[in-house]
Amino acid sequence: MINTRTAIVTGAARGIGAAVAQRLAADGLAVAVLDLDETACSDTVDKVRAQGVNAIAVGADVSDEAQVAAAVDRVRSELGAPVVLVNNAGILRDNLLFKMSVADWAAVMQVHLQGAFLMSRAVQSDMVTAGYGRIVNMSSSAALGNRGQANYSAAKAGLQGFTKTLAIELGRFGITVNAIGPGFIRTDMTAATAARMGMDFADLIAAGEKAIPVGRVGEPEDVAHAASFLISEGAGFISGQVLYVSGGPQG
Repeated sequence: MINTRTAIVTGAARGIGAAVAQRLAADGLAVAVLDLDETACSDTVDKVRAQGVNAIAVGADVSDEAQVAAAVDRVRSELGAPVVLVNNAGILRDNLLFKMSVADWAAVMQVHLQGAFLMSRAVQSDMVTAGYGRIVNMSSSAALGNRGQANYSAAKAGLQGFTKTLAIELGRFGITVNAIGPGFIRTDMTAATAARMGMDFADLIAAGEKAIPVGRVGEPEDVAHAASFLISEGAGFISGQVLYVSGGPQG
């Protein structure tokens, strides 16, 4: 199968990133599955290839400028110039403000914000040359504030400002830039949040189901559907927006 467009999905070894990579493959895109550990991407790559499209695993630290440049060069060489980017890579270093170290603050900022900046900057020339591009930044409902996550909340709010600015700068080149703000999604990351809170994950899910208007927690595929829409041809007049995928109103 010949693919005319190539996507990069960061943090795609598991969870939301893996679901997005698989959905974009179903949409016919070749997919570079990027994560810190290249070997951890093999399962996602296999599932993407099973859908009849090309895929490669790429190991890179998105907060490292040299590694990002090398990763994007490899994608160009092996899959073609990337015109779709999903900035999903993220980490948690949760703590209350008075307990939070500078190192934990900085680590979250570097992966979420610097990572999105470096990846977007690295691929924007490909998109400008093509006269077409889609960038989707993974924010969070935590951008509205969440106890014990000052670093994560600030980074996710920062991604929304980053999104809106890139939408202004890149729109005239046929590039749209949007953000998705997942709410409670059943992933390893939310399981880690439950552990931080001293809760059983099943109890946290049960509490979420009661609080969420649609009566259930989200799945990675819910976010993947939203990403697919924002990347689609039909979403070409949507840019600079934040779409909350949270089962109810936010903000």
